[in-house]
Amino acid sequence: MRYTDSTRAHYQDMKMRIILTCLGLTLAVSASAQAPTGSIMVRNATVLTVTQGTLEDTDILVQNGKITAIGTDLQAPSGVTEIDAAGQYVLPGIIDAHSHIGISNVNESSAPVTAQVSVGDVLNPYSLSIYRALAGGVTTSHVMHGSANVIGGQNETIKHRWGLIDPDELRMDDAPRTIKFALGENPTRVHGRGTNMRPASRMGVEYVLRETFTKALRYQEAWDQYEAESRSNPRAVSPPYNGQLEVMTDILSGDIIINCHSYRADEILMLMRVLEDYGINRVTFQHVNEGFKIAPELAAFGATASVFADWWAYKFEVYYSTAYNAAILTRNGVLTSINSDSGELNRHLYHEAAKSQKYGDLLDDEALALITINPARQLGIEKRVGSIEIGKDGDLAIFDKHPLSVYAVNQKTIIDGIVYFDIDRDTDDMRLAVDPEAPVETVILHEEKEHLCLHEGALDLYEFLKSN
Repeated sequence: MRYTDSTRAHYQDMKMRIILTCLGLTLAVSASAQAPTGSIMVRNATVLTVTQGTLEDTDILVQNGKITAIGTDLQAPSGVTEIDAAGQYVLPGIIDAHSHIGISNVNESSAPVTAQVSVGDVLNPYSLSIYRALAGGVTTSHVMHGSANVIGGQNETIKHRWGLIDPDELRMDDAPRTIKFALGENPTRVHGRGTNMRPASRMGVEYVLRETFTKALRYQEAWDQYEAESRSNPRAVSPPYNGQLEVMTDILSGDIIINCHSYRADEILMLMRVLEDYGINRVTFQHVNEGFKIAPELAAFGATASVFADWWAYKFEVYYSTAYNAAILTRNGVLTSINSDSGELNRHLYHEAAKSQKYGDLLDDEALALITINPARQLGIEKRVGSIEIGKDGDLAIFDKHPLSVYAVNQKTIIDGIVYFDIDRDTDDMRLAVDPEAPVETVILHEEKEHLCLHEGALDLYEFLKSN
Protein backbone atom coordinates (compact mmCIF):
# COMPACT_ATOMS: atom_id res chain seq x y z
CA MET A 1 0.00 0.00 0.00
CA ARG A 2 1.16 3.50 -0.76
CA TYR A 3 -0.80 5.50 1.79
CA THR A 4 0.82 6.52 5.09
CA ASP A 5 0.84 4.58 8.35
CA SER A 6 -1.23 7.28 10.04
CA THR A 7 -3.86 7.14 7.31
CA ARG A 8 -3.94 3.36 7.46
CA ALA A 9 -4.28 3.40 11.25
CA HIS A 10 -7.09 5.96 11.06
CA TYR A 11 -8.96 3.91 8.45
CA GLN A 12 -8.55 0.64 10.35
CA ASP A 13 -9.62 2.29 13.60
CA MET A 14 -12.72 3.68 11.90
CA LYS A 15 -13.66 0.26 10.55
CA MET A 16 -13.14 -1.37 13.96
CA ARG A 17 -15.32 1.22 15.71
CA ILE A 18 -18.14 0.52 13.26
CA ILE A 19 -17.85 -3.22 13.77
CA LEU A 20 -17.77 -2.98 17.55
CA THR A 21 -20.68 -0.53 17.64
CA CYS A 22 -22.91 -2.56 15.34
CA LEU A 23 -22.17 -6.01 16.68
CA GLY A 24 -21.37 -5.25 20.30
CA LEU A 25 -18.26 -7.40 20.17
CA THR A 26 -15.06 -7.05 22.16
CA LEU A 27 -11.77 -7.20 20.34
CA ALA A 28 -9.38 -9.96 21.31
CA VAL A 29 -5.90 -9.74 19.90
CA SER A 30 -3.86 -12.91 19.89
CA ALA A 31 -0.24 -13.35 18.95
CA SER A 32 0.51 -15.39 15.86
CA ALA A 33 1.34 -19.03 16.44
CA GLN A 34 4.98 -19.87 17.01
CA ALA A 35 6.05 -23.17 15.44
CA PRO A 36 8.22 -25.43 17.62
CA THR A 37 11.92 -25.93 16.94
CA GLY A 38 14.32 -28.67 17.93
CA SER A 39 17.98 -29.62 18.19
CA ILE A 40 19.57 -32.59 16.44
CA MET A 41 22.96 -33.88 15.29
CA VAL A 42 23.33 -35.74 11.98
CA ARG A 43 26.65 -37.60 11.87
CA ASN A 44 28.99 -39.17 9.30
CA ALA A 45 26.91 -38.26 6.24
CA THR A 46 27.75 -37.27 2.71
CA VAL A 47 26.43 -33.72 2.82
CA LEU A 48 25.14 -32.24 -0.42
CA THR A 49 25.21 -28.56 0.47
CA VAL A 50 24.20 -27.53 -3.09
CA THR A 51 25.93 -24.15 -2.79
CA GLN A 52 29.20 -25.20 -1.11
CA GLY A 53 29.90 -28.53 -2.80
CA THR A 54 29.80 -32.05 -1.39
CA LEU A 55 31.27 -32.85 2.04
CA GLU A 56 32.23 -36.43 2.91
CA ASP A 57 31.91 -37.95 6.41
CA THR A 58 30.46 -34.73 7.77
CA ASP A 59 28.34 -33.82 10.78
CA ILE A 60 25.56 -31.23 10.91
CA LEU A 61 24.46 -29.69 14.20
CA VAL A 62 21.05 -28.05 14.41
CA GLN A 63 20.23 -26.10 17.56
CA ASN A 64 16.85 -24.51 18.24
CA GLY A 65 15.88 -24.97 14.61
CA LYS A 66 19.00 -23.42 13.04
CA ILE A 67 22.15 -25.00 11.57
CA THR A 68 24.95 -23.93 13.94
CA ALA A 69 27.87 -26.14 12.87
CA ILE A 70 29.02 -28.24 9.89
CA GLY A 71 32.21 -30.29 10.12
CA THR A 72 33.81 -33.50 11.32
CA ASP A 73 33.84 -34.90 14.86
CA LEU A 74 31.54 -32.19 16.16
CA GLN A 75 30.63 -32.19 19.85
CA ALA A 76 26.91 -32.58 20.48
CA PRO A 77 25.55 -30.59 23.41
CA SER A 78 24.02 -32.59 26.22
CA GLY A 79 20.58 -33.95 25.44
CA VAL A 80 20.76 -33.45 21.67
CA THR A 81 19.44 -36.43 19.67
CA GLU A 82 22.00 -37.93 17.29
CA ILE A 83 21.36 -39.65 13.97
CA ASP A 84 24.07 -41.81 12.44
CA ALA A 85 23.85 -41.23 8.68
CA ALA A 86 26.98 -43.14 7.70
CA GLY A 87 26.72 -44.22 4.06
CA GLN A 88 23.74 -41.92 3.52
CA TYR A 89 23.24 -38.56 1.82
CA VAL A 90 21.89 -35.39 3.39
CA LEU A 91 20.16 -32.90 1.11
CA PRO A 92 18.64 -29.52 1.97
CA GLY A 93 14.91 -29.88 2.42
CA ILE A 94 13.32 -30.00 -1.04
CA ILE A 95 11.17 -27.01 -2.03
CA ASP A 96 8.14 -27.37 -4.30
CA ALA A 97 7.68 -24.05 -6.09
CA HIS A 98 4.19 -24.88 -7.38
CA SER A 99 1.78 -26.90 -5.30
CA HIS A 100 -1.90 -27.06 -4.36
CA ILE A 101 -1.61 -29.29 -1.30
CA GLY A 102 -2.77 -28.52 2.21
CA ILE A 103 -5.63 -26.18 1.32
CA SER A 104 -9.41 -26.56 1.37
CA ASN A 105 -10.04 -24.64 -1.86
CA VAL A 106 -8.00 -24.05 -4.99
CA ASN A 107 -9.94 -21.57 -7.14
CA GLU A 108 -12.18 -18.57 -6.59
CA SER A 109 -13.40 -18.65 -10.17
CA SER A 110 -16.28 -16.19 -9.88
CA ALA A 111 -14.50 -13.40 -11.79
CA PRO A 112 -11.45 -12.97 -14.05
CA VAL A 113 -9.75 -10.92 -11.30
CA THR A 114 -9.85 -12.15 -7.68
CA ALA A 115 -6.64 -10.71 -6.26
CA GLN A 116 -8.39 -10.01 -2.96
CA VAL A 117 -8.63 -13.68 -1.93
CA SER A 118 -5.85 -15.81 -0.45
CA VAL A 119 -5.31 -19.55 -0.14
CA GLY A 120 -3.63 -18.75 3.17
CA ASP A 121 -7.14 -18.34 4.58
CA VAL A 122 -7.98 -21.99 3.85
CA LEU A 123 -4.88 -23.85 5.03
CA ASN A 124 -5.83 -27.37 6.11
CA PRO A 125 -3.29 -28.90 8.53
CA TYR A 126 -5.15 -32.22 8.40
CA SER A 127 -4.46 -32.70 4.69
CA LEU A 128 -2.61 -36.01 4.37
CA SER A 129 -0.83 -34.67 1.28
CA ILE A 130 1.45 -32.73 3.63
CA TYR A 131 2.74 -35.94 5.18
CA ARG A 132 3.09 -37.60 1.80
CA ALA A 133 5.24 -34.69 0.66
CA LEU A 134 7.45 -35.20 3.70
CA ALA A 135 7.96 -38.80 2.62
CA GLY A 136 9.63 -37.45 -0.52
CA GLY A 137 11.94 -35.12 1.38
CA VAL A 138 9.87 -32.00 0.65
CA THR A 139 9.95 -29.55 3.57
CA THR A 140 8.52 -26.39 1.97
CA SER A 141 5.72 -25.83 -0.53
CA HIS A 142 4.58 -22.74 -2.37
CA VAL A 143 0.84 -23.38 -2.12
CA MET A 144 -0.88 -21.60 -4.96
CA HIS A 145 -4.29 -20.41 -6.03
CA GLY A 146 -5.52 -22.13 -9.17
CA SER A 147 -5.37 -20.87 -12.74
CA ALA A 148 -9.01 -20.15 -13.50
CA ASN A 149 -8.44 -16.39 -13.41
CA VAL A 150 -6.26 -13.98 -15.34
CA ILE A 151 -5.36 -12.51 -11.95
CA GLY A 152 -6.13 -15.06 -9.28
CA GLY A 153 -5.67 -15.13 -5.53
CA GLN A 154 -2.66 -14.78 -3.30
CA ASN A 155 -0.51 -17.79 -2.47
CA GLU A 156 1.08 -19.06 0.76
CA THR A 157 4.53 -20.50 1.44
CA ILE A 158 4.27 -23.24 4.06
CA LYS A 159 6.49 -25.67 5.91
CA HIS A 160 5.29 -29.26 6.22
CA ARG A 161 5.02 -29.37 10.02
CA TRP A 162 2.80 -32.45 10.02
CA GLY A 163 0.98 -33.00 13.30
CA LEU A 164 0.55 -29.33 14.17
CA ILE A 165 -3.13 -28.48 13.85
CA ASP A 166 -3.02 -24.68 14.04
CA PRO A 167 -2.97 -23.48 10.41
CA ASP A 168 -0.77 -20.55 11.38
CA GLU A 169 1.96 -23.00 12.40
CA LEU A 170 2.23 -24.11 8.77
CA ARG A 171 3.02 -20.63 7.49
CA MET A 172 6.63 -19.73 6.78
CA ASP A 173 7.19 -16.56 8.74
CA ASP A 174 8.37 -13.55 6.75
CA ALA A 175 8.09 -15.29 3.37
CA PRO A 176 7.43 -12.67 0.67
CA ARG A 177 3.89 -12.36 -0.60
CA THR A 178 3.10 -13.90 -3.97
CA ILE A 179 0.08 -14.02 -6.29
CA LYS A 180 -1.14 -16.25 -9.09
CA PHE A 181 -1.72 -15.04 -12.67
CA ALA A 182 -2.77 -17.25 -15.58
CA LEU A 183 -2.59 -16.97 -19.36
CA GLY A 184 -4.11 -18.89 -22.24
CA GLU A 185 -6.79 -21.54 -22.26
CA ASN A 186 -7.52 -21.76 -18.55
CA PRO A 187 -9.04 -18.30 -17.98
CA THR A 188 -10.59 -18.17 -21.47
CA ARG A 189 -12.23 -21.54 -20.91
CA VAL A 190 -13.50 -20.81 -17.40
CA HIS A 191 -14.80 -17.33 -18.18
CA GLY A 192 -15.12 -16.92 -21.94
CA ARG A 193 -16.70 -20.28 -22.65
CA GLY A 194 -17.83 -21.07 -19.12
CA THR A 195 -19.68 -17.91 -18.12
CA ASN A 196 -19.69 -15.83 -21.33
CA MET A 197 -17.63 -13.07 -19.76
CA ARG A 198 -14.24 -11.76 -20.74
CA PRO A 199 -11.67 -12.93 -21.46
CA ALA A 200 -12.80 -15.14 -24.29
CA SER A 201 -9.48 -14.92 -26.16
CA ARG A 202 -5.75 -14.41 -25.59
CA MET A 203 -6.06 -10.77 -26.55
CA GLY A 204 -8.83 -10.52 -23.99
CA VAL A 205 -6.42 -11.81 -21.36
CA GLU A 206 -4.04 -8.95 -22.13
CA TYR A 207 -6.90 -6.46 -21.96
CA VAL A 208 -7.93 -7.67 -18.49
CA LEU A 209 -4.31 -7.31 -17.31
CA ARG A 210 -3.90 -3.78 -18.62
CA GLU A 211 -7.32 -2.65 -17.46
CA THR A 212 -6.72 -3.92 -13.92
CA PHE A 213 -3.22 -2.44 -13.63
CA THR A 214 -4.55 0.90 -14.88
CA LYS A 215 -7.34 0.84 -12.30
CA ALA A 216 -4.73 0.15 -9.63
CA LEU A 217 -2.67 3.14 -10.77
CA ARG A 218 -5.73 5.40 -10.60
CA TYR A 219 -6.58 4.03 -7.16
CA GLN A 220 -3.06 4.70 -5.96
CA GLU A 221 -3.14 8.22 -7.41
CA ALA A 222 -6.42 8.92 -5.58
CA TRP A 223 -4.87 7.88 -2.28
CA ASP A 224 -1.74 9.93 -2.95
CA GLN A 225 -3.91 12.96 -3.67
CA TYR A 226 -5.91 12.38 -0.49
CA GLU A 227 -2.72 12.11 1.60
CA ALA A 228 -1.43 15.37 0.21
CA GLU A 229 -4.74 17.14 0.77
CA SER A 230 -5.24 15.77 4.30
CA ARG A 231 -2.05 17.47 5.51
CA SER A 232 -3.74 20.84 5.21
CA ASN A 233 -7.41 19.87 5.23
CA PRO A 234 -8.63 17.77 8.18
CA ARG A 235 -11.97 17.33 6.40
CA ALA A 236 -10.47 15.67 3.37
CA VAL A 237 -12.41 12.55 2.37
CA SER A 238 -10.48 9.37 1.68
CA PRO A 239 -11.20 7.29 -1.44
CA PRO A 240 -13.38 4.19 -0.97
CA TYR A 241 -11.39 1.16 0.17
CA ASN A 242 -11.00 -1.59 -2.46
CA GLY A 243 -9.35 -4.83 -1.32
CA GLN A 244 -8.69 -6.02 -4.84
CA LEU A 245 -6.95 -2.82 -5.91
CA GLU A 246 -4.98 -2.70 -2.65
CA VAL A 247 -3.36 -5.97 -3.69
CA MET A 248 -2.77 -4.69 -7.21
CA THR A 249 -0.99 -1.58 -5.90
CA ASP A 250 1.24 -3.85 -3.81
CA ILE A 251 2.18 -5.65 -7.02
CA LEU A 252 2.99 -2.33 -8.67
CA SER A 253 5.21 -1.34 -5.74
CA GLY A 254 7.09 -4.66 -5.84
CA ASP A 255 5.73 -5.99 -2.54
CA ILE A 256 4.08 -9.00 -4.17
CA ILE A 257 5.83 -11.40 -6.56
CA ILE A 258 3.85 -12.54 -9.60
CA ASN A 259 3.77 -16.27 -10.38
CA CYS A 260 2.14 -16.77 -13.76
CA HIS A 261 0.72 -19.98 -15.19
CA SER A 262 1.90 -20.02 -18.81
CA TYR A 263 2.75 -22.32 -21.68
CA ARG A 264 3.20 -20.57 -25.03
CA ALA A 265 6.13 -18.35 -25.95
CA ASP A 266 3.93 -15.64 -27.50
CA GLU A 267 1.83 -15.14 -24.36
CA ILE A 268 4.93 -15.13 -22.15
CA LEU A 269 6.42 -12.35 -24.27
CA MET A 270 3.09 -10.52 -24.03
CA LEU A 271 3.10 -10.53 -20.24
CA MET A 272 6.70 -9.33 -20.10
CA ARG A 273 5.72 -6.39 -22.32
CA VAL A 274 2.75 -5.60 -20.07
CA LEU A 275 4.84 -5.77 -16.90
CA GLU A 276 7.53 -3.60 -18.45
CA ASP A 277 4.92 -0.96 -19.30
CA TYR A 278 3.85 -0.84 -15.66
CA GLY A 279 7.35 -0.93 -14.19
CA ILE A 280 7.09 -4.45 -12.74
CA ASN A 281 10.18 -6.66 -12.91
CA ARG A 282 9.53 -9.56 -10.49
CA VAL A 283 7.83 -12.53 -12.13
CA THR A 284 8.22 -16.29 -12.14
CA PHE A 285 6.64 -18.03 -15.10
CA GLN A 286 5.15 -21.34 -13.99
CA HIS A 287 5.26 -24.36 -16.33
CA VAL A 288 6.63 -22.14 -19.16
CA ASN A 289 6.78 -25.16 -21.48
CA GLU A 290 7.90 -23.09 -24.47
CA GLY A 291 10.44 -21.17 -22.41
CA PHE A 292 13.27 -22.81 -24.35
CA LYS A 293 12.16 -20.81 -27.41
CA ILE A 294 12.64 -17.47 -25.66
CA ALA A 295 15.27 -18.23 -23.03
CA PRO A 296 17.45 -15.18 -23.92
CA GLU A 297 14.42 -12.89 -23.68
CA LEU A 298 13.48 -14.31 -20.27
CA ALA A 299 17.03 -13.81 -19.03
CA ALA A 300 17.19 -10.24 -20.35
CA PHE A 301 13.95 -9.34 -18.56
CA GLY A 302 15.12 -10.96 -15.32
CA ALA A 303 12.19 -13.37 -15.24
CA THR A 304 12.58 -16.77 -13.59
CA ALA A 305 11.05 -20.07 -14.65
CA SER A 306 9.53 -23.00 -12.78
CA VAL A 307 9.04 -25.93 -15.14
CA PHE A 308 8.03 -29.54 -15.47
CA ALA A 309 10.78 -32.02 -16.25
CA ASP A 310 8.93 -33.88 -19.02
CA TRP A 311 5.20 -33.31 -18.63
CA TRP A 312 3.21 -31.94 -21.58
CA ALA A 313 0.66 -32.72 -24.31
CA TYR A 314 -2.27 -32.95 -21.90
CA LYS A 315 -4.05 -30.18 -23.85
CA PHE A 316 -3.64 -28.31 -27.13
CA GLU A 317 -1.68 -25.29 -25.97
CA VAL A 318 0.99 -27.43 -24.35
CA TYR A 319 1.71 -29.86 -27.18
CA TYR A 320 5.03 -28.22 -27.99
CA SER A 321 7.64 -28.78 -25.29
CA THR A 322 10.90 -30.58 -24.57
CA ALA A 323 12.56 -32.42 -21.72
CA TYR A 324 15.62 -30.22 -22.36
CA ASN A 325 13.66 -27.16 -21.21
CA ALA A 326 15.25 -26.87 -17.74
CA ALA A 327 18.77 -27.30 -19.11
CA ILE A 328 18.29 -24.80 -21.95
CA LEU A 329 16.87 -22.20 -19.59
CA THR A 330 19.67 -22.78 -17.08
CA ARG A 331 22.39 -22.50 -19.72
CA ASN A 332 20.87 -19.22 -20.89
CA GLY A 333 21.08 -17.70 -17.43
CA VAL A 334 17.44 -18.07 -16.41
CA LEU A 335 16.98 -18.97 -12.74
CA THR A 336 15.05 -22.23 -13.09
CA SER A 337 13.29 -24.65 -10.78
CA ILE A 338 11.35 -27.87 -11.30
CA ASN A 339 7.93 -28.10 -9.65
CA SER A 340 5.22 -30.70 -9.23
CA ASP A 341 1.77 -29.06 -9.47
CA SER A 342 0.72 -32.45 -8.16
CA GLY A 343 0.08 -34.03 -4.78
CA GLU A 344 1.69 -37.21 -6.09
CA LEU A 345 4.58 -35.90 -8.17
CA ASN A 346 5.90 -33.71 -5.37
CA ARG A 347 7.04 -36.90 -3.60
CA HIS A 348 9.38 -37.55 -6.52
CA LEU A 349 10.88 -34.14 -7.22
CA TYR A 350 14.38 -35.57 -6.82
CA HIS A 351 13.60 -37.95 -9.69
CA GLU A 352 12.31 -35.01 -11.73
CA ALA A 353 15.56 -33.14 -11.07
CA ALA A 354 17.54 -36.18 -12.17
CA LYS A 355 15.86 -36.06 -15.57
CA SER A 356 17.66 -32.75 -16.20
CA GLN A 357 20.89 -34.77 -16.29
CA LYS A 358 19.53 -37.31 -18.74
CA TYR A 359 18.11 -34.47 -20.86
CA GLY A 360 20.72 -31.75 -20.74
CA ASP A 361 23.76 -33.03 -18.83
CA LEU A 362 23.40 -30.66 -15.89
CA LEU A 363 25.92 -31.22 -13.11
CA ASP A 364 24.82 -32.75 -9.80
CA ASP A 365 24.68 -29.43 -7.99
CA GLU A 366 22.93 -27.77 -10.93
CA ALA A 367 20.29 -30.51 -10.96
CA LEU A 368 19.79 -30.44 -7.18
CA ALA A 369 19.56 -26.64 -7.27
CA LEU A 370 16.41 -27.01 -9.38
CA ILE A 371 14.53 -28.32 -6.32
CA THR A 372 16.37 -26.52 -3.50
CA ILE A 373 18.18 -23.18 -3.74
CA ASN A 374 16.63 -22.06 -7.06
CA PRO A 375 12.99 -22.25 -5.91
CA ALA A 376 14.10 -20.66 -2.63
CA ARG A 377 15.49 -17.69 -4.58
CA GLN A 378 12.35 -17.45 -6.69
CA LEU A 379 10.24 -17.28 -3.54
CA GLY A 380 12.59 -14.88 -1.75
CA ILE A 381 13.35 -17.33 1.08
CA GLU A 382 16.94 -18.23 0.15
CA LYS A 383 18.37 -16.73 3.35
CA ARG A 384 16.53 -19.38 5.35
CA VAL A 385 16.30 -22.53 3.22
CA GLY A 386 17.51 -24.11 -0.01
CA SER A 387 21.06 -25.05 0.97
CA ILE A 388 22.97 -26.48 3.92
CA GLU A 389 24.75 -23.52 5.46
CA ILE A 390 25.37 -22.27 8.98
CA GLY A 391 22.61 -19.92 10.06
CA LYS A 392 19.91 -21.43 7.84
CA ASP A 393 16.88 -23.37 9.04
CA GLY A 394 17.52 -26.96 10.03
CA ASP A 395 15.49 -28.41 7.13
CA LEU A 396 17.11 -31.62 5.88
CA ALA A 397 16.28 -34.80 3.96
CA ILE A 398 18.33 -37.95 4.50
CA PHE A 399 18.49 -40.42 1.58
CA ASP A 400 19.89 -43.94 1.55
CA LYS A 401 21.49 -43.32 -1.86
CA HIS A 402 22.38 -40.24 -3.87
CA PRO A 403 19.04 -38.45 -4.41
CA LEU A 404 19.65 -38.24 -8.17
CA SER A 405 19.69 -42.04 -8.33
CA VAL A 406 16.51 -43.76 -9.44
CA TYR A 407 17.05 -46.17 -6.54
CA ALA A 408 17.18 -43.47 -3.84
CA VAL A 409 14.63 -43.59 -1.03
CA ASN A 410 14.17 -40.84 1.52
CA GLN A 411 14.71 -42.08 5.08
CA LYS A 412 14.09 -39.06 7.30
CA THR A 413 12.81 -35.52 6.82
CA ILE A 414 13.73 -32.84 9.34
CA ILE A 415 12.18 -29.37 9.66
CA ASP A 416 13.50 -26.77 12.10
CA GLY A 417 15.52 -29.50 13.83
CA ILE A 418 12.50 -31.80 14.36
CA VAL A 419 12.05 -35.16 12.61
CA TYR A 420 8.65 -35.08 10.90
CA PHE A 421 9.11 -38.19 8.74
CA ASP A 422 10.95 -41.38 9.68
CA ILE A 423 10.62 -44.35 7.36
CA ASP A 424 11.49 -46.79 10.18
CA ARG A 425 9.30 -45.40 12.95
CA ASP A 426 6.18 -43.90 11.39
CA THR A 427 2.98 -45.91 11.63
CA ASP A 428 1.14 -47.27 8.62
CA ASP A 429 -1.73 -44.82 9.13
CA MET A 430 -0.50 -41.26 9.71
CA ARG A 431 -3.86 -39.51 9.46
CA LEU A 432 -4.40 -36.89 12.15
CA ALA A 433 -8.18 -37.25 12.28
CA VAL A 434 -9.81 -40.68 11.90
CA ASP A 435 -13.47 -41.46 12.57
CA PRO A 436 -13.91 -45.26 12.61
CA GLU A 437 -17.69 -44.88 12.32
CA ALA A 438 -17.60 -42.59 9.30
CA PRO A 439 -18.86 -44.04 6.01
CA VAL A 440 -16.23 -44.96 3.46
CA GLU A 441 -16.04 -42.30 0.76
CA THR A 442 -16.83 -43.23 -2.82
CA VAL A 443 -13.62 -43.45 -4.81
CA ILE A 444 -13.69 -41.50 -8.09
CA LEU A 445 -10.78 -42.45 -10.29
CA HIS A 446 -11.28 -39.68 -12.87
CA GLU A 447 -13.37 -36.56 -12.67
CA GLU A 448 -12.84 -33.22 -14.42
CA LYS A 449 -14.41 -30.64 -12.13
CA GLU A 450 -11.76 -28.65 -10.35
CA HIS A 451 -9.91 -25.97 -12.26
CA LEU A 452 -6.38 -27.12 -11.52
CA CYS A 453 -3.45 -25.99 -13.62
CA LEU A 454 -3.02 -29.25 -15.48
CA HIS A 455 -6.58 -30.36 -15.86
CA GLU A 456 -8.37 -27.40 -17.40
CA GLY A 457 -9.04 -28.15 -21.02
CA ALA A 458 -8.13 -31.83 -20.76
CA LEU A 459 -11.75 -32.91 -20.96
CA ASP A 460 -12.28 -30.77 -24.03
CA LEU A 461 -9.28 -32.45 -25.65
CA TYR A 462 -10.66 -35.87 -24.76
CA GLU A 463 -14.07 -35.05 -26.27
CA PHE A 464 -12.44 -33.68 -29.43
CA LEU A 465 -10.29 -36.76 -29.95
CA LYS A 466 -13.22 -39.07 -29.28
CA SER A 467 -15.37 -37.30 -31.86
CA ASN A 468 -12.66 -37.19 -34.52
